[in-house]
Amino acid sequence: MPEFSYKFQTKFGIKKGDLDADSLEHATAILKKMRITPIGLKEKPKDLFGGQGPAPTLKNIVVFVRQFSVMIDAGLPLVKCLEILGTGGENKMLMRACTDVKSRLEQGETFAEALRRHPKIFDDLFCNMVEAGEVGGILDTIFMRLAEYIEKAAALQSKIKSAMVYPASIMVIAGTVVTFLLVFIIPQFAEMFGEMGGRELPKVTQSVVFLSNFMVQQWYLFLFAPIAFFFAIKKIYATEKGQLALDRLILKAPVIGMLVQKVSVAKFCRTMGTLIASGVPIIEGLEITARTSGNKVLEGALLELIDDIKQGKGLSDPLRAQGLFPMMVISMIAVGEETGALDTMMAKIADFYEAEVDDAVDALTSMMEPLLMVFLGITIGYVVIAMYMPIFQMGSGV
Repeated sequence: MPEFSYKFQTKFGIKKGDLDADSLEHATAILKKMRITPIGLKEKPKDLFGGQGPAPTLKNIVVFVRQFSVMIDAGLPLVKCLEILGTGGENKMLMRACTDVKSRLEQGETFAEALRRHPKIFDDLFCNMVEAGEVGGILDTIFMRLAEYIEKAAALQSKIKSAMVYPASIMVIAGTVVTFLLVFIIPQFAEMFGEMGGRELPKVTQSVVFLSNFMVQQWYLFLFAPIAFFFAIKKIYATEKGQLALDRLILKAPVIGMLVQKVSVAKFCRTMGTLIASGVPIIEGLEITARTSGNKVLEGALLELIDDIKQGKGLSDPLRAQGLFPMMVISMIAVGEETGALDTMMAKIADFYEAEVDDAVDALTSMMEPLLMVFLGITIGYVVIAMYMPIFQMGSGV
């Protein structure tokens, strides 16, 4: 991630600072959140000797947050906590960030402002919750909530990945076996059949031989077409309209769409419930949840809710009008609003839908396992039968 340097005017004179951001616009947005109007902002030259190292994993962040919570609860000052974590961590980038945040705290910045200078490690949700914890004097509680949130988010992400690993591995194995047969084995059979004379081959065998010849002669198409397709999808997904269209297509997919909807509901309720419980205003919570949703359809729907909330409406009625979430979720949110326990209700909905995702992943894996085995058996069986049919015909002729 690029690093930017900036200058800004204070009553004590001009000061300088550094921050990490994806682009100049991103850096400007971060400074705006920090209530800083820069008089100079530019990207620093890149380090040619290694950079900052790998970004911290979710596990690194969880360990950092839990350790921080324990130390704050024990009464250690923020600066001392950061000094300890800046020298005893596993991830070098996180350790450097702790050291930088410590020095900025000593210069008079707030904890949240110092954290916002490292958006690659501490996202908007993290910084806003820390800011709310600073104002309310409950940083230890906030860090415990953050740790629980990150752990549950990581568990949900792991479940989705695990559901995709098995079918992907089966497809790779099937593709490798079939490619090996078509490129190396079938040409030998075809040469043998050609030496038998003018006997016409069965249609099944002809189709396999044709596919084998085509693959051998046009091998570059089979090699580069998947790569080109991958980069085309990636380029389309990089645009606003392309990402919206693909996300909408995924939501409408027969089986995957239902799973993605459940994941979206669980993530939305978990994030909103954590933010509301931490004292973050509901409008800011919706903005953060929209940006971290990972789905453009859901992001647009949540951003539309903000205008309704500003007009004095509740959360449940606009959600019902959009028709994006199941009615059970909307009804539970309405109950939470009426009873003043929206954060608790959101947490319960998230727990329920995370369990639903578990069941859906298990059902999807159980359903795909026999289907993939059947597909693998039919594919390889078709090739084998196609090659042996001429041999069987020769035997019956003799």
